Amino acid sequence: MVTEQTRHTPPVSLDRLKWRCDPAQFSFGTTEDLKEPGDLIGQDRAVDAINLAAGIRQCDFNVFVLGPSGTGRFRAVKELLKSHAQSLPAPDDLVYVNNFAAPHKPIALRLPPKTAQALKSEIEDLVDDLGIDIPNLFETDEYQATRRAIDEEFSEKQEAAMSEFAEKARQQNVALLRTPMGFMLAATKDGEVVKKEEFSTLPEKEQAEIEKKIVALQEELSEILRNVPRLERERRHRIEATNAEMTGQIVSARVDETVRKFKEIEAIQDFLKAVRDDMISNAEMFLATTQQNDNGPFPDEVRKAHRAPWFRRYMVNVIVSQEPDEEGHAPVVFEHLPTLDRLTGRIEHVSQMGALVTDFTMIKPGALHRANGGYLVLDARRLLAEPMAWTALKQCLQNRSITIISMAERLSLVSTTSLEPDPIPLDVRVVLIGDRLLYALLVTLDPEFSELFKIEADFEEDINLSPETSDQFVRLIGARARKNNLRPVDAGGVARLLDETTRRTGDRQKMSLHLGDIDDLLSEADHYASLDGQNRIRADDIRKAVEEKQRRSARIKERMREAVARKTILIDTDGEAVGQVNGLSVIGLGSFRFGRPSRITARTRLGAGKLVDIEREVELGGPLHSKGVLILSNYLATKYALDVPYSLHASLTFEQSYGGVDGDSASAAELFALISSLSEVPIQQGFAVTGSVNQGGLVQAIGGVNEKIEGFFETCVDQGLTGRQGVVIPASNLDHVMLRDDVFEAVEQGKFRIFAVETIDQGIEILTGREAGERRSDGTFPPGSINALVEDKLVSFAEKRREFARKDGEETDGKR
Repeated sequence: MVTEQTRHTPPVSLDRLKWRCDPAQFSFGTTEDLKEPGDLIGQDRAVDAINLAAGIRQCDFNVFVLGPSGTGRFRAVKELLKSHAQSLPAPDDLVYVNNFAAPHKPIALRLPPKTAQALKSEIEDLVDDLGIDIPNLFETDEYQATRRAIDEEFSEKQEAAMSEFAEKARQQNVALLRTPMGFMLAATKDGEVVKKEEFSTLPEKEQAEIEKKIVALQEELSEILRNVPRLERERRHRIEATNAEMTGQIVSARVDETVRKFKEIEAIQDFLKAVRDDMISNAEMFLATTQQNDNGPFPDEVRKAHRAPWFRRYMVNVIVSQEPDEEGHAPVVFEHLPTLDRLTGRIEHVSQMGALVTDFTMIKPGALHRANGGYLVLDARRLLAEPMAWTALKQCLQNRSITIISMAERLSLVSTTSLEPDPIPLDVRVVLIGDRLLYALLVTLDPEFSELFKIEADFEEDINLSPETSDQFVRLIGARARKNNLRPVDAGGVARLLDETTRRTGDRQKMSLHLGDIDDLLSEADHYASLDGQNRIRADDIRKAVEEKQRRSARIKERMREAVARKTILIDTDGEAVGQVNGLSVIGLGSFRFGRPSRITARTRLGAGKLVDIEREVELGGPLHSKGVLILSNYLATKYALDVPYSLHASLTFEQSYGGVDGDSASAAELFALISSLSEVPIQQGFAVTGSVNQGGLVQAIGGVNEKIEGFFETCVDQGLTGRQGVVIPASNLDHVMLRDDVFEAVEQGKFRIFAVETIDQGIEILTGREAGERRSDGTFPPGSINALVEDKLVSFAEKRREFARKDGEETDGKR
């Protein structure tokens, strides 16, 4: 327990309340004089992690870049990855081609860089050339003569069979007659066909003999006619074989030209062999192209046969390729909308006759295809927000291959013709960028995350302020101004900007690394400089940009300030009151934060040792606030009246508080209100208090100290500065104090005061103007001191409780 003498604590000296960068320390006129590039400041740990992830070749060393936005994460990742990509070879080209044996399973080919487009163009030229050569082949005299010979051969075979049969029938006095209904047989006599009436006059025996001959010949004729389709099939087969032989020569000759161009690539050789065999088997498709084009308005043009839909089977679907003029290095891909389709690719469909159909040419690449062999950068929050995208990414990384499956198929929402393309081997380093909370959730809730993302690159929010880091900051400001095409910043502007970045950290020994905020501030200051006709950004421009940003966000703050000024919310900044103190809190609205005072009151009476936290009882107090109240309760119970029962009933509340209260920064103020109520010594209402307290009575640091001081100062200004007003803060917060100019000037003029305390005793002396009192060797506090009054009150409560208990016991015995 602290026992040092705490009276007469002086106000904080002026040199501890404000830190300003001196422009005289800079030797340049404007940042235009600084030609050195501005490197990333203070992110060595994160940069080393990114370099490790980019350089190590083992799998699963993907990296999660964490930290708040605006710290230069994307810029650093982009520059570092591009630097590493320059030293890596260009990845293979990726194409899909038709699987002629199983069209629903397209074949993936990995080709040397800058080969895919050449192959695609060559196949198109191949089809276009054959679209001209093959139809021309069928129009040559050689082909026509061969075709006529085949037709005549089979026609002669058929005619010979019919002639032989007709002669055989004639020798048996039977004639073969051709009718519109086909062939028929009839008896003859003396070379003339016997008519029906004449046939009926013949003897029955002769009629029977004629009918018998006709039946036998009819069977033989039927056999001859049955052979006609067979002969027709043989004719067609001969024609097809001839077509295949002749087209095969042309196709083979033309395909061989393409084969020689890609003779070093085995995958292309196998594909071209399959193309050649299929073209020879389907040569009639080229005739269909001729017929279609001959009907067009420009029949003499060079036909683009590959555009015909039936030739899509031979095309090459380029998924990823290196352009001829591209530099040969690994890709760095930023996918800003990581949906499932944009990540793993998709298979498109078209409607035909009311059905959805597709083929291998409708396979579209995703970010993983484009980044294969290099680096893929994704925003973690956007990735997790997209249905199935995170699961698909993990599966691809685990399987080390890219499999294209649509969301509709995964959910079984549609039943239609689809494809099963070959999976493509995956070699990629994934970089996720997100905040620390998201990283913690993934580590905790997804057991696969740590296996796939073994490296974390944690970006700092601030850095220690030193001459070296100040010099780096100056060069960084110059680089940012040049990059964003802004006016150069003079020495005064740089100093003012450094002041602002330091103030935003809440620590005068550090400066902020939020590059996004710096860019925004420079851009706005550049605008104000342009309005003033200046060719440089000055300190006044920076100051105005800061003030205007505060003003734009201050509507809620001004309404609250107005409510206090009009006494709608009761806050006293003068006079004194028992059990009442001004506490301080910070309200945040986005990036804008401001302080506001709150009246805290305490009431005490005889009881059974219970401290009622009204905020907690009505469920408006958060766990940290409740913890602070329990700590100060235990401080009271262990410091005063240790030899008697703790007989206090007390209540604490934030007056006119209609929302949640959390945090322990008001626990010191609540303890002061309780001590004032117990001692019945009033607290000067011109003071506001912030700070937490531990069980030993030490006042501990809190956050937002500048906003809290300035919030109470504004309230005092509205109600009139008296010179007796001020704020009591923890001494451990002195390194965080960087007051606004108007607050500092008021302190400098003696109109406002700042006190820093280490203990509760120091604070109560400032607030009441009376000695707190140190426990003496005999175990008592000095008479009349604050601590003595508190202890006397608690002892009196205990004695009254004992007396009440005795009387109650006597009355009970009497009734018995």
